[in-house]
Amino acid sequence: MDMPEPTPPQQALQKLPRKAQWALLLVLSAVITILFELLHLPAALLIGPMIAAIIAGVNGATLRVPKLAFATGQSVVGCLVAASVTTDIFTALVVDWPLVLISLATTLAGSSFLGWFISRLRILPGTTAVWGSSPGAATAMVLMADAFGADSRLVAFMQYLRVIMVSLSAALIARLWVDTSGVTVPVEPWFPALDPQAFGATVLVVVVGGTLGTVFRLPSAHFLGSMIVGAIVSLGFGIQLQLPEWLLGLSYVAIAWTIGLNFTLPILRHAARALPQVVASILALMALCGGLAWILSHELGVDPLTAYLATSPGGMDSVAIIAAASGTVDMSFVMALQAARFLFVLLFGPMIAKLIARTIRPE
Repeated sequence: MDMPEPTPPQQALQKLPRKAQWALLLVLSAVITILFELLHLPAALLIGPMIAAIIAGVNGATLRVPKLAFATGQSVVGCLVAASVTTDIFTALVVDWPLVLISLATTLAGSSFLGWFISRLRILPGTTAVWGSSPGAATAMVLMADAFGADSRLVAFMQYLRVIMVSLSAALIARLWVDTSGVTVPVEPWFPALDPQAFGATVLVVVVGGTLGTVFRLPSAHFLGSMIVGAIVSLGFGIQLQLPEWLLGLSYVAIAWTIGLNFTLPILRHAARALPQVVASILALMALCGGLAWILSHELGVDPLTAYLATSPGGMDSVAIIAAASGTVDMSFVMALQAARFLFVLLFGPMIAKLIARTIRPE
């Protein structure tokens, strides 16, 4: 009698009912998050569920976070960023615009060179490496890459891998860098009393911002749309936004699961050949941004951790979460520089990708 073939690893979770898959993902996320919380790592609610979702994804989980949940999560984080922006940061950017512009141009040039180098060696096809190396919001870069004919699966692999590496390193550095001895960090209640005006304004910004971002076809529409509308409401009208911990926590988990579940085993196998080069390029980009952070800290007097997070080549939403969790950084400066770099990539990224495509075209 023939022995049954062993179940391939990628099918380990596929045969489970979806409810069982969700239960396993929830339990694994809780375990890893609690472990990170015990280690006092910032952004545990982002990184823990992200790692759990990766484990589930590569083992064949068929789960996908509903698009509405992911969109809402991005909008909430957009509100978090908007609520932290002050007019002082724009003054600082205007005063020091030459150094800021040099920082943005250097980051884009460095990432473009790394993408060109990987493409030139035929490690990845076409302009895939260029889009994968672009230091912008990961989801937006994947969508733009697909629109410009790059392999969106490999772009997603590079972008999300960089988000995870940057998130882990930034969270670790934030933990090691910030001296919390003798400092009492106020514990925010998870279920505070809701202010009808402030919480109502937050809900309105989430809905209106996400809708307008979609209508105007902004990349990362819900995140940028809510960030822009929230900044107008907060700065222009002086209306405070209320973001209770339970809402932020759910948003972090939705974002983390969406990113992590994209790491299916077929995508990892497809990219396995290029993994060492991709990791090396990510580390090189992180080192370049770290050097720029040192320059910003030295020349502008920005505290080192703020400068590091401001120049980190991760997704804006991930950096926003880590910056907010750190509690000691200048959130406005971090997000202003992140947003400026993102817009810089949006403006010049397609042009650079087309230029590089011509240089690597087979003869």
